[in-house]
Amino acid sequence: MDDESSSSVTETLVDILLCSVPPIMVGLLIGWSWRPRWTGLVYLGLRSKLRFLCTVPPGFGARRVWLAFTALSLCRTLWSRLGSSDKKPEDSGETQAISRVSDKEDREKEQEIVREKDLEHLLHLLEAENANMEWQSMMDKSTPNMNYQAWRHEPKTGPVVYRSRTVFEDATPDIVRDFFWDDEFRPKWDPMLAYFKTLEEDPQTGTTIVHWIKKFPFFCSDREYIIGRRIWESGNKYYAVTKGVPYPALPKRDKPRRVEIYFSSWIIKAVESRKGDGQMSACEVSLVHCEDMGIPKDVAKLGVRHGMWGAVKKLNSGLRSYQTARKAGAALSRSAQIARITTKLNMDVAETSRVDEEERGRDMENARRPKDQFSVDWKLIVVGGVALACGLHSSAIGKALMFGAGQRLARR
Repeated sequence: MDDESSSSVTETLVDILLCSVPPIMVGLLIGWSWRPRWTGLVYLGLRSKLRFLCTVPPGFGARRVWLAFTALSLCRTLWSRLGSSDKKPEDSGETQAISRVSDKEDREKEQEIVREKDLEHLLHLLEAENANMEWQSMMDKSTPNMNYQAWRHEPKTGPVVYRSRTVFEDATPDIVRDFFWDDEFRPKWDPMLAYFKTLEEDPQTGTTIVHWIKKFPFFCSDREYIIGRRIWESGNKYYAVTKGVPYPALPKRDKPRRVEIYFSSWIIKAVESRKGDGQMSACEVSLVHCEDMGIPKDVAKLGVRHGMWGAVKKLNSGLRSYQTARKAGAALSRSAQIARITTKLNMDVAETSRVDEEERGRDMENARRPKDQFSVDWKLIVVGGVALACGLHSSAIGKALMFGAGQRLARR
C-alpha cells in the first residue's frame, strides 16, 4: 500500500514538472517565433479540449492543475488591473488648485495661433537638425551691400525645405524686423502680392492673422494664404514665425487656390560687418521656408531656382528704399507697429530647459531598456501553454516528450 502511495505521489510530481516546464518553454517559443500563427494553436487547443477532458488517464491529473493554475493567474491579473483602474488618487486642495491652474494654462496655449512649439520647430530646423539633414547648396552670391547663401533639403515626403542666410550691410535688426512685417510697404518691392488684409491681431502678444493673395505665372491660378504671425525677442535677436493656419470664417474657394501647408520663419540678429572694422553694423537673417503650392515638385524647384536671385535682389532693393523712407520720417504702418509687440524670451533658460529635458528623456529610455529586453508577453505564453497542454495528449510528439521526460526523471 505504501509502495502504491509512494509511486502515485512520485507520478503526480513528475506530471506537475512535466506539464509545467515544457508548456512555459514551448509557449515562449510560440509567442516569440510563431506569433502570426497563434490562432492555429488556439484552434488546436479547442479541438482537443473535449477529447482531453474525457480521455485523460488517471495518472495525469496534473494537467488539470496546470489549467486551473493558468485560469487563476489570469483572473488575478484581471482583478488587479480592475482594482488599480478603479482607484483614484486623493489629491489635496493644493494639488487640485495647481492642476486647475495647469489646465487653464494648457487651454490658453491651445488657443494661441502661433505657439512656442512653432518656435521650437524653427530652432530645430535651423540649429538642432541642421547637421543631420542633407542640404544641397543652391546659391552663394553677393552684391556690394549684401551676401546671400541658399540651400534646399528634399524629404521623402512633403514639400522641399529651403534654408538661406542673408547678411545686409548697414542695417539693424529692428529695421529688418519692421520691413518683413510691413504689408503696406511690401507691394512696392514684391510684385507677387496682389492683395493683403489683417484679419485678427492680438495687442498683448503681437500675434496677427493675415490674408494674402499672390499672383502666379499665367499657367497657374493665383494662390491664397491665411498666415499666423508672431515675433519672439531675446536681447537684440528676433525670432519671427509665420505659418499657415485654419480660418473657418473665410472658407476655401476653387480660385484662388489656398495654400494650407506653409511655414516661413527666420532669425534676425546683428553681426559683424564684412568691412573688417569690428562693428556690429550688419544684420543677418537666417530663413527656413517650405510650402505646398499644389504644383509638381520638379516644376516648383525649377521655378525657385530660376527666380531666386531676382527675388533676392528685389528684396534688398526694397529694404534700402524702406530705410530711406524711415530716415525721411515716414509714419509707421499698422503692421510695423504690431511687429514691435514681441514676446520676451530667455533663450539661455529655454536652451538649458531643453537640454535638461533631453537628458531626462535619455535617462528614462536607458532605465526602460533593460526592462524591455527582459519583459515577457504573458498573454502569448498562456495561449501557447494552454494550447500545448491540451494538445500534448493527442500528439505523437507530446507522448514522446512525456515518455522521455519520465525516463530522465525516473533515472534520477
